[in-house]
Amino acid sequence: MQRKTFRNLQCPIARSLERVGEWWSILILRDAFYGTKRFDEFQRNLDIAPNMLTRRLNGLVEEGLLEKRQYSERPPRYEYVLTDCGRDFRPVLLALLAWGNRNFAPEGASVQIVDRETGKVVEPLLVDAATGEPLQMGKRHVMRAGPAADDRTRDRLSSAASHMASPAAAKVPAA
Repeated sequence: MQRKTFRNLQCPIARSLERVGEWWSILILRDAFYGTKRFDEFQRNLDIAPNMLTRRLNGLVEEGLLEKRQYSERPPRYEYVLTDCGRDFRPVLLALLAWGNRNFAPEGASVQIVDRETGKVVEPLLVDAATGEPLQMGKRHVMRAGPAADDRTRDRLSSAASHMASPAAAKVPAA
């Protein structure tokens, strides 16, 4: 069976997910951020098979990104709401949206982030929460192994750090 492709959909998040991994769960989260809560709404918005939607919703509940709440007893009906963990996923979606608009929307942006007061389009930027300074990977900031890293991870990050310190890496634009 051939899988469904999202390559030509308008949504920049869907286009990005075509390139980065399993899309249904992330698209369900996207719609949860848009206010979708009920099974039939998710199914209608995503055009997803009921059995696939059931599996993905159950997985998101099991992983703690969504909470399943009963809103009707007769018949029993449930809604799915974002947990704190699920809400923490928002920056990932915003980054995918921006990345998708920049790289996979030849017809132009179908979704934009705008300043509510000015109406101006804004671009998300990763910053250090402590200082508010933009992350400058390869220039000022690097990834290093954390306390729980194994030897393989330490070796890989050590190799990456030496590459990022090279003069060629300095020409890479800040991300």
